[in-house]
Amino acid sequence: MNHEELLSRVVCSTPPSGIRRFFDLANEMKESVISLSIGEPDFVTPWQIVDAGIRSLKSGETHYSSNQGLLALRESICRYLERKFGLVYDPLSETVVTVGGSEAIDAAVRALVDPGDEVVIPQPCFVSYDACVRLAGGVPVTIACRPEDDFKLRIEQLEAAVTPRTKMVILGYPNNPTGAVMTRADLEPLVRFLEDRQIAVVSDELYGELTYAPAVHCSIASFPSMRDRTIVIGGFSKAFAMTGWRIGFANGPATWLGAMNKIHQYAIMCAPTTAQHAAIEALENGDPSVQEMAVEYDRRRRVVLDGVRKAGLACFEPLGAFYIFPDITSSGLDSTTFCERFLHEEKVAIVPGNAFGHAGEGYVRISYAASMENILVAMERLAGFAKRCRGQ
Repeated sequence: MNHEELLSRVVCSTPPSGIRRFFDLANEMKESVISLSIGEPDFVTPWQIVDAGIRSLKSGETHYSSNQGLLALRESICRYLERKFGLVYDPLSETVVTVGGSEAIDAAVRALVDPGDEVVIPQPCFVSYDACVRLAGGVPVTIACRPEDDFKLRIEQLEAAVTPRTKMVILGYPNNPTGAVMTRADLEPLVRFLEDRQIAVVSDELYGELTYAPAVHCSIASFPSMRDRTIVIGGFSKAFAMTGWRIGFANGPATWLGAMNKIHQYAIMCAPTTAQHAAIEALENGDPSVQEMAVEYDRRRRVVLDGVRKAGLACFEPLGAFYIFPDITSSGLDSTTFCERFLHEEKVAIVPGNAFGHAGEGYVRISYAASMENILVAMERLAGFAKRCRGQ
């Protein structure tokens, strides 16, 4: 049997994640490697959250929850969103608990996009957006956000990208990989353009808790005219250091969330029950831990930004997430070659910008979700490597 002949052509045409490629390359090397590649907090999950998961296991909470998730968790999510971002949702009909934010993104796209529908995606962006659209039969329409705009989506770019076939716009701010943040003032012209059009917005706000002064996260769903046009994606992996728990959520109009829950029902059944109990504790009592981690990320952010600039690499100041996105064109290398050589010559793993779309070529993503000790060593090695590249 020819196994390849039976594979889906859509799946075959979808490239594997460029992030995981460099993570795997680093793991395969025999020498010790400093990894600034993966978007994962180096903090362990705060103990009180872990303890809540353990207590749920000890008390026999080892069964399926409802498809939408535990009602207590959905209520906590709604209280959290109102308290933090001024967003009001019904826990019964406008909230679904998912297996991480990634499942929520996929379910949102599949719930709304039919084959041939166009989805506008500002790039550089999280690697899953383009793939989710293609796997749903949709057509990604990418916008190259510009460094002179601090990688924010501008209204003239959106206007040029929208056509009569546009079904959805995916926004990912605070942004992975650039660290860009869209302020309320930045969002206002986009809202005026979208509010009279039959276009859905998926707003990936997984890094909403991780912004640094003077930035403050603003959800596009907080605009009254956009509340019922937007699906908000959230989760626990980044701010709460809960990547391995695989727990996320989506909120939005009841009709759309019902369709997402139908997909979730057949594909997943429900999010892990233990993780759901831990997530309740995170939302109800986790603020001090989140704030403590955010302060440390901010300290690292400033060290890495200073380090890349001292290495001679141009870089705008990111005000969200935990990534720096420097321009490496002065090295004379493309993004992939820069990262491959940096890994093999200096034993530091970072990710080429083109893993996040064509607009990322000429850049690299450096994660500062790593120890300060490793960051300082990596910045020293980056300075030497960049100098050698310019001297060649």
